[in-house]
Formats: sequence, structure tokens, C-alpha cells
Amino acid sequence: MKKKIKKNEWGIIPKILLFLFISQLVYILFCKWINPPITITQLVNLTEGNGLKRDYVDYDEMSSNIKLAVMASEDQLFPDHDGFDIKAIKKAMKYNEKHPNKTRGASTISQQTAKNVFLWQHGGFIRKGLEVYFTFMIEHLWSKQRILETYLNVAEMGKGIFGVQAAAKAYFNKDAKQLTRREAAMIAACLPNPKKYSVSPASRYVIIRASRIVAQMNNLEGDPDVQAILK
Repeated sequence: MKKKIKKNEWGIIPKILLFLFISQLVYILFCKWINPPITITQLVNLTEGNGLKRDYVDYDEMSSNIKLAVMASEDQLFPDHDGFDIKAIKKAMKYNEKHPNKTRGASTISQQTAKNVFLWQHGGFIRKGLEVYFTFMIEHLWSKQRILETYLNVAEMGKGIFGVQAAAKAYFNKDAKQLTRREAAMIAACLPNPKKYSVSPASRYVIIRASRIVAQMNNLEGDPDVQAILK
């Protein structure tokens, strides 16, 4: 009797795995056209008492300045790679070996989008493995513009502030479409640690980093592949 129960239990596992695979695939396709109702990171912020300010906007309602700013600051090869910047990953690995107490990341915008939409912020190899999978999927099922649009809608840009529209309203009292180059660079400057780096009032780190981002924006703007994404 016990052996029969065990066999039945093992028979359920493939069905569960198939159900989970189909469910996540449907959700990936759902998010290709519709913004995620809520993310794990947003839920965690709510439970921690940080609140939740967000206002999803369409791609054409975002200033080209903020699109360019996040590419310049987070992922300058975004138009060209297939989700992963191998050179940056190798550099980060070498740096982290020499500086074990001060690690450096190499996540692309695609990886960050996958993490923000489908996963959680902290975790070890399991989360990283899932991040690779979801990055691969959105790179093949979504367009680059959709990936960037989703990133700009779900990324945390301040304590309890998610997305560029909420950030533009909170920091500059304007819509995302009206952000200047400098304002966009200041928002992008806080992305590495949005709970720590203040945009308004601007911290010293944000002011200095924003100036560097503006310079990178000027260098990057003329790239035809970048221009194709900005349109």
C-alpha cells in the first residue's frame, strides 16, 4: 500500500512542474503587453512600512532623456546584447575575488527587469539561476523597448517609489515625459541603492554621479542602435 502511495505521489510531480512551467510562460506573455499588477519587491516594501507610490505609463509617455539616462548608467550595451554582458560579468568576478568585502554587480537592464518583475531582490544561486532563465525568456519574447519600458515602470527609484512617473512627480512635480536631461540623470544615479541615495534633496553622491551620467548620455546618444530604442 505504501509503495502505491509513493508511486502516485511521484506521478503528481511532473504534473505540478508542467503546471508551473505553463503558468510562468503565460505570465511572461501577459507582461509582454500588460504591466505586472504588483511585484514581490513592491509587496515587501508595503509590509516593511515604506509605502508604495507608482503610476505606470506607456513608453511614449516617458522622456527620451530617462531612457537614455538608464542605459548610460546601468547598461550601455543594452541595444546590442542578448540579455547578458559577458565582459562585464568577467570583470565583476575578477574584482569580487580581489575585494570580497566590496562586491560589484554586472546585471544588465534585462536581468534587472527579470528580477524586478518575476523574482525578489536578495538570494543566492537559486534566484540567480531563475534570473538567467527569465532574462533569456524576455529577451526572446519581448522587444528591447518593452523590456526598457517595463524596467522604467517597476524599478525602485526611492523609498517606496516605483517607476519613473512616480519618481518624476515626487522629485520634480512633473510628468515623466517632461524630465530634463539633468533630472533624468539624477533619478538614474540613485538606482544602485534607491533607499540610500537621495534625489530630493540631492545627496552628494547623486550630484556627482548625475554629472558623469550626463557625460555618458552625450557620448551614447549618437549610436544608431540606441536611437532605434529611444524612438
